[in-house]
Amino acid sequence: MRFTSVRLTTGPRLHYIEQGDPRGEAIVFLHGWPDSWFSFSRVLPLLSGHYRVLAIDQRGFGDSDRPESGYAIPDLATDVVAFLDALAIERATLVGHSFGSFVARCAAIAQPDRITRLALIGTSFTASNPVMQELQAAMRELPDPIPVEFARDFQASTAYRPLPPEFFARLVAESLKLPARLWRLAIDRLLEYDDTGGLARVTAPTLLLWGDRDALFSRAEQDRLIAALPGARLTVYAETGHCPNWEQPEQVAADLSRFVQKSG
Repeated sequence: MRFTSVRLTTGPRLHYIEQGDPRGEAIVFLHGWPDSWFSFSRVLPLLSGHYRVLAIDQRGFGDSDRPESGYAIPDLATDVVAFLDALAIERATLVGHSFGSFVARCAAIAQPDRITRLALIGTSFTASNPVMQELQAAMRELPDPIPVEFARDFQASTAYRPLPPEFFARLVAESLKLPARLWRLAIDRLLEYDDTGGLARVTAPTLLLWGDRDALFSRAEQDRLIAALPGARLTVYAETGHCPNWEQPEQVAADLSRFVQKSG
């Protein structure tokens, strides 16, 4: 696993990790809010070395640059395409978790010729629901910096299965790299984003991975998304929360590998 960064034509320098064959088929991982590449750290070691696997710290998150603007979902999707350009990757499979799933979807709508497949973990037909609106409102009351207790409680609330203590502690630490203003701004931009009218334009084969104990996005939302996305299919993880990539990494890696192979 190699840690490096690249300056995009869209402005920021993005930190990312890379593993596998530099000449292999590219798979790009996009984390959720308020995470970093580390969100996929339990999955990445389980993937075949034949692939070129890249996990990005998106603009503002993790160890990437934190410019004043550019945090709308379409801006972040533009960053993804600029990232592919910077690394001379013509086409890639995008794997997005939660917040990152909306970025992946946006990229697939805007640049269908660049996206081979979509794997969307813990996604929803729309991000704006009562649970997310309540979370958005709670952010208004928080001080700067974000209290460790809040970060810990939020991250714990998104998982249903127990997590390894060292892994969970690192998740919390990574989330606290995000400044308070971006905790607020990123969730505002997520909830204002609406791609429901464009989903029919997604041409990439799409896999939805969803835990049946997801506290943020319901099964009904998965069904609405399947109806809107051509060629999408759903894999349900029993007794699993919003973060299958944290909670069931072996199964997620196996399902992703099977998806890439069968839709190749």
